[in-house]
Amino acid sequence: MFPAVFLDRDGVLIENRSDYVRDWSQVAIYPMTYSALSRLQQSGYKIVIVTNQSAVGRGLISLESAEEINHRLINKIQENGAQVDGVYMCPHHPDGQCNCRKPKPGLLLQAVNELSLDVSRSWMVGDAWSDLLTGQAAKVRGAIMVKTGRGSEQMLQPQPKELGVFHLVKDVLEAAHAITSSDLKST
Repeated sequence: MFPAVFLDRDGVLIENRSDYVRDWSQVAIYPMTYSALSRLQQSGYKIVIVTNQSAVGRGLISLESAEEINHRLINKIQENGAQVDGVYMCPHHPDGQCNCRKPKPGLLLQAVNELSLDVSRSWMVGDAWSDLLTGQAAKVRGAIMVKTGRGSEQMLQPQPKELGVFHLVKDVLEAAHAITSSDLKST
């Protein structure tokens, strides 16, 4: 069983867009993404992307286009020295009753089963309350909010009452440093 770092895509690895990332030409990978993922991988963590892509369920983008964006992102990450062990995506509309849309833990639990992951030694990194709640529901070791993407905005919103301890960092690289050095300050 392997430890993993589950990472939200938009706002953590790539820039978030309020009108949704609908095409590869709209993908802006944060410069620190590659070194963050390399550091995590070198420290023995599996890298798993878990992403809600409601633009598919809303009819704004095809499932094939969403999968192509993920595939091209993985290729770019590999070209820059890191490995992604899995990508799990919820394509459903927010009003749907699926079990895979964050904050439900379905994506993480699917990855745990398929990739032989040890959730108790794993981390969730996201830019939204729903990401942190997902990690908590899956019983990960810890949850980290990044200030990139929607993170700073989320911190201005009321914290969900059911959310336990989490950590706040500047970006995914700081999250990677904190995970690999156990230098986390709880919020």
